[in-house]
Amino acid sequence: MKAPCMAVLAAAAVVVLLLLAEAEVSTAVTCSPTQLSPCVGAITSSSPPSQLCCSKIKEQKPCLCQYLRNPNLKKFVNTPNARKVASTCGTPFPKC
Repeated sequence: MKAPCMAVLAAAAVVVLLLLAEAEVSTAVTCSPTQLSPCVGAITSSSPPSQLCCSKIKEQKPCLCQYLRNPNLKKFVNTPNARKVASTCGTPFPKC
């Protein structure tokens, strides 16, 4: 009697772990600076960011440190206007 119960519990645990792993994979962010293209106008001028821009900044937040370490991107991402856009969007600028 104990063996079948243990097998059921083990199977249930495996199913839970698979579901958690699937959820983690589906929430992974693909770092792509081109995803921030809706923010170019707000970063290069003093215009307010669009809702699309803000959603992209929030989506790409895990990637911002990577962008700041890239010399080609840093000059765009590490500007007062970029910080202002991130702040306006409610996304704190990372300390890397």
